[in-house]
Amino acid sequence: MDTAYVHGYSAGEARRLSDQADTLATLLHAGTAFPAGSRVLEVGCGVGAQTVHLVTASPHARLVAVDISADSLAQAQARVAAHAPDAQVRWRQADLADLPFADASFDHLFVCFVLEHLADPERALAGLRRVLRPGGTITVIEGDHGSAIFHPDSAHARAAIDCLVRLQAAAGGDALLGRRLQPLLAAAGYRDVVVRPRTVYADRTRPALVEGFTRNTFTAMVESVRDEALAAGLTTPADWDQGIADLRRTAADGGTFHYTFFKALAVSGR
Repeated sequence: MDTAYVHGYSAGEARRLSDQADTLATLLHAGTAFPAGSRVLEVGCGVGAQTVHLVTASPHARLVAVDISADSLAQAQARVAAHAPDAQVRWRQADLADLPFADASFDHLFVCFVLEHLADPERALAGLRRVLRPGGTITVIEGDHGSAIFHPDSAHARAAIDCLVRLQAAAGGDALLGRRLQPLLAAAGYRDVVVRPRTVYADRTRPALVEGFTRNTFTAMVESVRDEALAAGLTTPADWDQGIADLRRTAADGGTFHYTFFKALAVSGR
């Protein structure tokens, strides 16, 4: 299945993903734990930023992690080995549209920050049902860059964020996907779909979130597409630099930042 990871595969992006996962572990993973012996597939594990938290919460589940990138899988294996050396994870390189597993191989699927990069997320979700047993569950987590609200407000900062949204759309993805998780899962044939917001709010009274999310996750993510935004003619160097400076200002004293993730739980409709 065509994927376009607009943020790239640099060492800096790997660090950003790790910072994001560690900062948001409680927020995003609360309520997600799989029974001992259950068969769990993490789809699109990337560099293992979420895998570490899955094995921590469900140490006795039978976890399989897949990703299309061999380099990302190697980093994921190293990360899990460093953080949870006793974890038993099977690693497979595979495209999520052509998974090398028999029908109904898994009791649970976990999909985090994957659908936003796909040209046809509904088709991807429908295809994943094949490897999920009847009555099995799928957990999906996605962000929505349109949910970013900050103080001081800045048209330049909002324009910089919009550059990322437009670049991701041009690459076939959707940086605003979180808001449509429920209809996507329902259209893909899942039932009992429940979607709930997971909100991040950061100000000077929550310094860990200011550092881990406002600076090292969100602002770093926007900063990473500077060259692409300029090359596409979406902004000018001066406007871009002002937008990033204004985003950084939200992490200083007197600044605030709010963002909403969406977490869905659904059941295989077969």
